[in-house]
Amino acid sequence: MLLGLVLLMCAPACGPAREVLLLTAQPSRPKEGSSMTLICETQATSQKTDAQLEFCFFKDGRALGQGWSSSPKLLLPTVWREDSGSYWCEEKTTALRATRSPRIQIQVQDNDASVVPGRGCGLPPEGIPVWNVSLEVQPPGGQVQKGKKLVLICLATQGTGDITFSWYKGTLGLNLETKTQSSLAAKFEILAVTDSDTEKYYCTADNGYGPSISELVSVTVRSPVSRPVLTVGEPGAQVFPGDVVELRCEAQSGSAPILYRFYHEDVTLGSSSAPSGGGASFNLSLTAEHSGNYSCEADNGLGPQHSEAVPLTVTGRADLGVIPHPRHLLSQNQPSCTAAHVQTSPLSAYGGQEGTSHLGNP
Repeated sequence: MLLGLVLLMCAPACGPAREVLLLTAQPSRPKEGSSMTLICETQATSQKTDAQLEFCFFKDGRALGQGWSSSPKLLLPTVWREDSGSYWCEEKTTALRATRSPRIQIQVQDNDASVVPGRGCGLPPEGIPVWNVSLEVQPPGGQVQKGKKLVLICLATQGTGDITFSWYKGTLGLNLETKTQSSLAAKFEILAVTDSDTEKYYCTADNGYGPSISELVSVTVRSPVSRPVLTVGEPGAQVFPGDVVELRCEAQSGSAPILYRFYHEDVTLGSSSAPSGGGASFNLSLTAEHSGNYSCEADNGLGPQHSEAVPLTVTGRADLGVIPHPRHLLSQNQPSCTAAHVQTSPLSAYGGQEGTSHLGNP
């Protein structure tokens, strides 16, 4: 029995008539170590053309044989379990763009695969088809740190016999791995993910009754933050009590969002978030007690990183103090002064108004 066949519309250049391009395999369920022939057949309802046709056969996105050929058949001398997968063919002429056949799933059988009497050769034995396939991701949620391991687990809730699992990347279905085993679950691992592994994934499971496909699952590769750099105000600028200084913390790399925390001598001053990455700032109104070392921390959930300490000195302003009463400036050993003896008030020494002081006797 031939594998599933689907109609395919020809390119507009073929005219309004429909054309069906079919891929078949003989035998449709080959056994390990045997040969298999792929046949790409065109069944056109329009009048046939004398144009030279060329054919090409594909498995899981990879061209087979020598590529384009005038022969509509391709002989695979020996097939093994790993040759199970998704196949299709394409046809083209020099005048028309290529036409692609529907995909078919080919399952290479073990040499001891059972054949149930009365069902005919090559047909699957009585059993339960694979059903309700899902894809699980570890770590959960699909958030994986760059350089860490990603595990994709393909699960089926039911199905008997050997099940062939395949994993695909992206909506176009780049095949990552195919394996067959007698269980309802199988896993595929990427040992050290990179930024390019951020993508949608899905899997299929097939035990000879046709593949069952999981839903798409998103995976995001996240990078930990680098060690942040803290800047405190303008470099070299002198600051005084009452000034407002900006603390700026920035990590040069790391996946967003990033939370920044600011510290003065290990005491938390506050925090600020950078939802899209980059740096963040914190404004501090200074007092005389704010002299000391400052630092900051960057954290995006993959481990915090701390900056180096940055010192800050808050310069105190001149203390005007309290102006003493003039009589306290006089020595107890000296006679009392009259107004004529003092020409300058002590106020002038503290920035007060100059003039003649009128001092009375004590």
